[in-house]
Amino acid sequence: MARETLEVQPIVDWLDAGVPGGHTPEAFFASVNQRLVAAGIALARVAVFVRTLHPNAAGRAFFWRVEKPGEVEGDIAEHDWMGSEQHLASPIHAITTTGQPIRRRLADPGCEMDFSVLGDLRAEGMTDYFATPLPSLTGEKLLASYTTRRPGGFTDAEMAALGRVLAPLGRVAEVMAWRRKAQNILDVYLGRQAGEKVLAGRIRRGDGEDINAVIWFCDLRDSTPLADSMTRGEFLRLLNEFFDSVLGPVLERQGEILRFIGDAALAIFPVAADEGDACRRALEAAKEAIRRMEAANAGRQRPLRFGIALHLGDVLYGNIGTPTRLEFTVIGAAANEAARIESMCKVLEAPLLVSGPVARHLAGCRSLGRHALRGVGEPMELFTL
Repeated sequence: MARETLEVQPIVDWLDAGVPGGHTPEAFFASVNQRLVAAGIALARVAVFVRTLHPNAAGRAFFWRVEKPGEVEGDIAEHDWMGSEQHLASPIHAITTTGQPIRRRLADPGCEMDFSVLGDLRAEGMTDYFATPLPSLTGEKLLASYTTRRPGGFTDAEMAALGRVLAPLGRVAEVMAWRRKAQNILDVYLGRQAGEKVLAGRIRRGDGEDINAVIWFCDLRDSTPLADSMTRGEFLRLLNEFFDSVLGPVLERQGEILRFIGDAALAIFPVAADEGDACRRALEAAKEAIRRMEAANAGRQRPLRFGIALHLGDVLYGNIGTPTRLEFTVIGAAANEAARIESMCKVLEAPLLVSGPVARHLAGCRSLGRHALRGVGEPMELFTL
C-alpha cells in the first residue's frame, strides 16, 4: 500500500516566494497555520517563541488555535523570566539547550509528562505535542510547537508534511524576527516616529522635513550636588525614576522623546491638523508629570526639583551629525527657545512654563510677564498654570 502523503508544496512555494502581500508577523502566523490545516494537518494549537532585543522583553510568544483561525494571541517573556525556575523547566529551555525537537504522545497513558505545559494540553484534549527549533541561517533562536486533538496523535504523513515546511517557515520567521529587532532598537533609541523614518530609508545626513510641533524640554535641578552625594549607581537609578515620572506621560499622549541630554530631555508633540490638540496633549502630559513627581517626592528625604517648558513653532525634523554618526532630532530657533524658556523655571520658581503661542490654545494660563532669554532677540511673554 502506498504511503499517504499530504500536499504542502504550495505552502512551501508561498514561503519561498517571501509570503507575498506584506503580512504582519501575526497575520503571517495565522495564514500559514490555516494553510496547513487546509492541507490536511489536524492542528489544534500552534505556538512560536522568538528571542528579541528590547529593554523590557527577552522574547515573544505567539499562540494560534484552530477555534479562532484568524486570531493570534501574543505574550512577552520578560528578562527576569529567562533563567527562572519556570523557564528552566520549560520545553523552550530544553530545545534551545540541546537543539533537539521534543515529541510527546499525550494520548499514550505512559507518556512522559516532563513539562508542566503537557498536563495543561492533555487537559484540553490534546493527543500529541511536537516542539522543534526552526532552521535558522544566523543562529536565531526560533521555536515552534504543534499540538493536535486527532485520536492517536499526528499521523506519519502529517509529521512528514510539517517537516517539509519547517525550513522555509524558519527562513521567513527569521527575516520577520530581525525586522522586529531592528524596529525595537530604533524605537527604543530614536523613538517610534523617528525609528519608522530611519527604517524606511531616511538615513542620509540632511534628510529631514519641516514640521510644526509643540516642543517639550525638561530638566532636573541640582543634579551636580545630587550626583556628588551618592554613588553613580544610585544617581543613575534616580535619573531613571525622574525620567519615568516626567516622560511617561509624554509617551502616553502620543508625544515623541527625541533625545536625553544628561539630566535633561527633548520631546515633541507634532501638529497634525490642529495646533490646539497638540498643545492640550502637551499640557496634560506636563500636569501629569508634575503630579507623578509630587507623589514620588512625598517619599523622598530630598525632593527633586525640575522644570518643564512648552513652546510651539516650526522646526526641521531630520538627520544631523557626522557622515558616520547621525542623530534624528529637531533643530531650529523654536527648539533653542524651548531650552531657554525651561532655564527660566528656576528664576521664576515655576515647575512649568509655556510660551505665548502655546498659551493662546489653552485655558487657565497665567502670565508671568515678558522676559529676556539668552540668545533670543526679543523678550518673550511666559505663562504658567
